[in-house]
Amino acid sequence: MRNPSSGPRRIPAPRRVRSWAIRHRRFLAAASLAAAASLAVYQLTPEPAERTAVVAASADLPAGATLERTQLTTVQLPPSAVPAGSYRDLTALLGRRLATPLRRGQALNDTSLTGPGLLAGTPPGTTAVPLRMADPSSLRILSPGQLIDVVFSPEPGPEAARDPEDQEPRLLARRVAVLWIGQGEKGSGSWLGAEESPGLVVVGATPSQSRALAGVQRQGRLSFVLVR
Repeated sequence: MRNPSSGPRRIPAPRRVRSWAIRHRRFLAAASLAAAASLAVYQLTPEPAERTAVVAASADLPAGATLERTQLTTVQLPPSAVPAGSYRDLTALLGRRLATPLRRGQALNDTSLTGPGLLAGTPPGTTAVPLRMADPSSLRILSPGQLIDVVFSPEPGPEAARDPEDQEPRLLARRVAVLWIGQGEKGSGSWLGAEESPGLVVVGATPSQSRALAGVQRQGRLSFVLVR
């Protein structure tokens, strides 16, 4: 005799889920592959970002090089990576001279070139002072940014025997920064207007140092000492 309290046999929920998954396994596999492919495409697709075109060196360039068309190119940089004072117009730089060496792909800015930009970032009141060293070959060991002490050696005069102390070398300026170095090329059109620049170096000096350096070159010889 059938028990009236007994109804249809209930299948546990885990078994029902497993049975449904088995019946629809192909659909589930395809959906999983599609989701994985979509995630991969999302991760590999770069986020759109604004870019700015700036002028850069197309090859490694030494300090003192006169810029030509083949030495320059344009690169696209995010706005946050664009150096201050960068250039957008390539033709405006042709014939200008580099104050610092550049690596290939490095963007140019106003401090890269000889001219007023050499004083960018220097303390207020700093002046650019051109000096002609007695030994032009000594400039080969210099590079922009180095610190030097400038030494003055008076030329021997008729009163040398009477005042020997006046003929002793003396320190004119301490720890002045080298801004630009002459290359000794004739007709180079340097920003100083000189037709040739052997032994010429430009330093950043304070007002008091500038006064000490002014006019002494006709009275004797200048040399320098590298400092840390």
